Amino acid sequence: MRYTILGCLLAVLSTVSYAQTPSLERLKTYVEIDTTNPPGNESRGVEFFAEIFSGAGIAYETAESAPGRGNIWARLEGGDEPGLVLLHHIDVVPATPEAWVTDPLRAVEIDGELYGRGTLDTKSLGIMHLEAFLALHNSGQPLNRDVIFMATADEEAGGFYGAGWLVENRLEIFDGVGYVLNEGGSGTESVGGHVWFRIELAQKRPYWLRLTATDQPGHGSRPLPTSSTTRLIAALHRIQESPFEPRIVGPVREMFVGLADNLDPKWQQSFQNIDEAILDSEFVADFQAELPALHALIRNTCSITMLTGSQKINVVPPTAVAELDCRILPDQDADEFLEGIHARIDDDQIEVEEIMLFSAAATSSDTPFYSLLVQKTLEHFPGAGVVPSVLGGFTDSHFFRDIGIASYGYIPSIRTSAQSSGVHGNNERIGIEAFNKSVQVMIEIVESFATD
Repeated sequence: MRYTILGCLLAVLSTVSYAQTPSLERLKTYVEIDTTNPPGNESRGVEFFAEIFSGAGIAYETAESAPGRGNIWARLEGGDEPGLVLLHHIDVVPATPEAWVTDPLRAVEIDGELYGRGTLDTKSLGIMHLEAFLALHNSGQPLNRDVIFMATADEEAGGFYGAGWLVENRLEIFDGVGYVLNEGGSGTESVGGHVWFRIELAQKRPYWLRLTATDQPGHGSRPLPTSSTTRLIAALHRIQESPFEPRIVGPVREMFVGLADNLDPKWQQSFQNIDEAILDSEFVADFQAELPALHALIRNTCSITMLTGSQKINVVPPTAVAELDCRILPDQDADEFLEGIHARIDDDQIEVEEIMLFSAAATSSDTPFYSLLVQKTLEHFPGAGVVPSVLGGFTDSHFFRDIGIASYGYIPSIRTSAQSSGVHGNNERIGIEAFNKSVQVMIEIVESFATD
């Protein structure tokens, strides 16, 4: 067990002492609750929060959308101002233990960082929200609005057993709610030590597709001119070699201009004039190679992620299947995009099936809550840049934007690039000092917004 030996060695070698706060202990406990999706088992996380709420004398509700797929929410009632939901998801993505320096399902401290699956995505956010919610409850202050703590299932697979299920089946929970605070934006330290924060307002839309090629099967020793596999490979090659044209939408332009001064000087002028820069094919190629997450925001994209064919090496299969993770820009017409996929495939023996498509939705930055997030960020991180952002991935925020609730992706925490790479990757971890500070900032944000 490589991770056990190396992880223990690194832990022994760590000599710096970091504050063991109650919130950190809660995070450790939460991380060690296995809610890997699939299968999810988020009801285990529901039990964790239910015990805390029961001990604090806070009423809560739970619902299972399917066996083991638990969701929990608790409400502090207040005045008539639009309510605030503190949202995070309980489930985490799978991990490959042999690729980690620790056991992914153990919370292990090494050199001032807490390792474990979910330490960033999003169990730490859940504890930040929990501490702010409990502090508000314990303060006894009258509230100007309802505040709802909500932990949901299944975000990592689309949210259909979690936030999406609650919006569809328990819509009354959100009566009077005006705001959701969720994942999607955080702080980064750039070249030169400058700190900047992103507040997520919009997302590229996932448009997941399944391609099924059909042709005559046969014996592997007698290849025919065409087959399901060769048809599929040819179509995928055409998609890969014909990327969609770069195009800048308004929120991305605003984001890039805001980021320009915080990046390596080699990118600054291009980001300030991004509409012109994307006309240079060399710039676009370098951009994708060096900053792929930001490059993804300038065009529609498709990643070939899953391939299936024969179950036996000497059998040419009658069908071959590929699944594509396509992401389209917020204002992209889905039908027009699909026409472009069909044009690239150019084969009537390949069927295209839609797996998942989210609607286009975005949130305005012209709200008192957005202004408060900026204000508190600058108070606690003086000199930091704050920019509205578009997310290349997706979160559960779109479910709430679809029903008219302003949703913001924001975590008051600075991540290093090494830490960020652990999200859905190996050795996911959060800085302990950064986490402890984030808890305090989150408490201030919620208290400022919910009290007069």
